[in-house]
Amino acid sequence: MFNLRPLIAAILFVGLAGYACQNVQSPKATVVQNIKGYTFYDGDLIQFGALEFKDGKVVDVYGDTTFTADASTEVIDGEGKVMLPGLIDAHAHVMGLGTMLMNVDLMGIKTLDEALAHIEEYASENPDLKWIEGRGWNNTHWGEGDFPTAEDLDKVVSDRPVWLSRVDGHAGWANSKAMEMAGITAETEAPEGGKIIRDENGEPTGVFIDEAEQLIASHIPESTTKEQQMALQNALQQMRSKGLTSVHDAGVSAETWKLYKKFADEGKLSTRIYAMISGTGDTFDTLAENGPITSYADDLLALRSVKIYGDGALGSRGAAMLEPYSDDPGNTGLLFHTQEEMNQMVLKAMSNGFQTNIHAIGDAANRQVLNAFENAKDSLGDQGLRNRVEHAQIVSQQDIPRFNELNIIASMQPTHATSDMNMAEDRVGPERIQGGYAWKSFVDQGTTVASGSDFPVEHVNPFYGLYSAVTRQDHQGNPEGGWYPSESLTREQALRSFTLDAAYAAHQENMLGSLEPGKRADFILVDRDFFEVPEIEIWQTKVLETWMGGEKVYSADE
Repeated sequence: MFNLRPLIAAILFVGLAGYACQNVQSPKATVVQNIKGYTFYDGDLIQFGALEFKDGKVVDVYGDTTFTADASTEVIDGEGKVMLPGLIDAHAHVMGLGTMLMNVDLMGIKTLDEALAHIEEYASENPDLKWIEGRGWNNTHWGEGDFPTAEDLDKVVSDRPVWLSRVDGHAGWANSKAMEMAGITAETEAPEGGKIIRDENGEPTGVFIDEAEQLIASHIPESTTKEQQMALQNALQQMRSKGLTSVHDAGVSAETWKLYKKFADEGKLSTRIYAMISGTGDTFDTLAENGPITSYADDLLALRSVKIYGDGALGSRGAAMLEPYSDDPGNTGLLFHTQEEMNQMVLKAMSNGFQTNIHAIGDAANRQVLNAFENAKDSLGDQGLRNRVEHAQIVSQQDIPRFNELNIIASMQPTHATSDMNMAEDRVGPERIQGGYAWKSFVDQGTTVASGSDFPVEHVNPFYGLYSAVTRQDHQGNPEGGWYPSESLTREQALRSFTLDAAYAAHQENMLGSLEPGKRADFILVDRDFFEVPEIEIWQTKVLETWMGGEKVYSADE
């Protein structure tokens, strides 16, 4: 199936570290042998039997061979385990994951009653919390799919304010106490780019869409430094245990970047973070003052991109569409900016040398973003910044080729398709869905597709994404044959999108994404062969060990 690399070179030693990467490497080298390894090498997928690394970097991979230990050699028996390059999540929210792990978690809950019981239990177990916060509810999985109400929440928590973010982060659900504290009445107007859900009498029901979320969220006390550190520790533990050696963090504040640097300086980062500055406003002015940071703390961190929002989400009908929603006539969603405003933000970011990554879910938002990139190309030329559309979820079929024409990366999340397939076609109809979640169409035309999860919107486990990319099915194997299976990726394409192409999307393909000489020794050992197990088993893959820069940062046995 694959070409084997020949045996070359003698073997040296490097010591193993614990769970924190200390950035201090031994001058010797290590070999992990007796493995079934897969990596991209000179662009092709190959299989290998041993990996050698030194000073945190790959020396080379070799065919099936045996090495003899001596005083200058540390040889680790891989016991026949499967090795893959460390996986890269190209679109995630690190602090959002960590915070969710500290708050009420409504991910995967299938009914409103179950959600309310979960909220009530959490509130009773945390009587000292001034606010009850959480995330993960998905009304499209609750019977008729109607939005929940403040009245529903009041039945279980009425004495304290409650604020719960929808699974996609583009809607929030408040109880009456929270609305009272925020001064929300029938006269309250939604800000531009936002919407307040109201009843037939014009009264707010408790759900706030996109920019309107700030009407409630702005009243929540800021988290303490200790809480932020705990959130980051929680997120790092989750990421390394799922085999993520690098993530692209889609929107960081100045405070978050400072926290990341502190953890990096103290040797506490067990996953590399490629950070995107949140917007082109004051945060950008602060963090971009000295230009892009291509590497910090021996490639643990980078800050060379910007995250801009173009529209909302499909589930809350906030994604901006060229024509009204098929299941909500008259509603075309929400564009957050005019074309001129988007043009100016892109020009500002690119003029300062920053890669520009823009959230666009609806076809109208994708067109606006492509127009902005085209305007920037006409004004500034092709600067090689590898600009990205984040999500590229519902794209007009006439706009898909423009990604190639403008040299734009499609940063997409396979699990969004399998989470949304219960409602996506209802939202946009049978014609527009042809340009939806169209990974294969992008790959086939030569567009780089960088895969991620958008966690905590979706699960942090990248094997869920690999499974969705290959099967377009839920974890029970439905629908039979996959949902619009013509857009499925091969296993090789899927792995590449979570490794080498994700690294390329961060300008890091020369140091990450594959186990080739000179690259960082970021790899994982897993309990089954991604290329040989039945498709239904892909999402069940367990990570046994995670290594970053030649240091073991996670072991399932420990």
